[in-house]
Amino acid sequence: MASYGRRNIERTNYWPGFVDALSSLLLVIMFLLSLFVLAQFFLGQEILGKDTALSRLNSQIAELTELLQLERANSDDLESTISSLSATLSGAEAERDSLRQQMSGVGGGLADKDSQIAGLTAELAAQEELSSEASAMVALLNQQLAALRTQIGALEQALEASETRDTESRTRIADLGRRLNLALAQRVQDLSRYRSDFFGRLREILADRSDVRVVGDRFVFQSEVLFSAGQANISEQGGEEIAKLGEALLQLEKEIPPEINWVLRIDGHTDRRPIATSQFPSNWELSAARAIAVAKYLVAQGVSPNRLVAAGFGEFTPIDPGDSEEAYRRNRRIEFKLTEG
Repeated sequence: MASYGRRNIERTNYWPGFVDALSSLLLVIMFLLSLFVLAQFFLGQEILGKDTALSRLNSQIAELTELLQLERANSDDLESTISSLSATLSGAEAERDSLRQQMSGVGGGLADKDSQIAGLTAELAAQEELSSEASAMVALLNQQLAALRTQIGALEQALEASETRDTESRTRIADLGRRLNLALAQRVQDLSRYRSDFFGRLREILADRSDVRVVGDRFVFQSEVLFSAGQANISEQGGEEIAKLGEALLQLEKEIPPEINWVLRIDGHTDRRPIATSQFPSNWELSAARAIAVAKYLVAQGVSPNRLVAAGFGEFTPIDPGDSEEAYRRNRRIEFKLTEG
């Protein structure tokens, strides 16, 4: 009869094991998604800062381009003015030469032509003065045109430099994102290796306990191992088990490099039967108090407080949806999970 009872219990344990496997798979997926979201957040923050610099560079490029177009328009106007003045100068010089020829043809011995010669001489002098002024204007405009071309050259160089900085910034952003992803992947890989070593150590230490199980990436202690019913004070027997866990954690702190940010998350869970006492108005308070009690006990063993996170989940994350005493017992638990800080 006892043999038949044991076989019946073994058969009824298949389904909870399957649920544990599914829960483990779900938690692994959630962990990977959390890492991916975290990586995207840091990358987004870095890219946001670079985009601000790029926007500032693009604004400067737009201003330089507008100034360059304005200077080029001014250059075109100056060249048109120079062309017009050059044509006027050419006409004045041609008229001057014509007057000189007329004076030469008139002859110096014609007395009756003196007045006419005087008039032509005065007109010639006026034309020569106009030619000198035009020449001075042309020289000045040429100087201004040369200065303007120098400014245009400087603006083109500044524009080219801005475009080069823009290209270099985009290249640095892409390289930064790649290196960030590689660094995050390496951190996850390193933490996974230390987690495997830590769990291997705990399996050896707790191998003789049937009420402590490994579920995926978590160690699960049934609440009865550590606490009395409805209480958050660690029992004497529970203290011995937590002390074993503390020894493994202290060894782990020495082995993991300081640049790897890790924590041991302590999750308290209850069954769904309500509790309402002056100390614990709900299962939330009870589960949180138990997680905190375990964390304090580990700190007393020498574990660094900044490596511990205590959380209470109440009855809201059961691993067995049933209403039997066995289901309630399975749901009353403390879970330990080594994860990234």
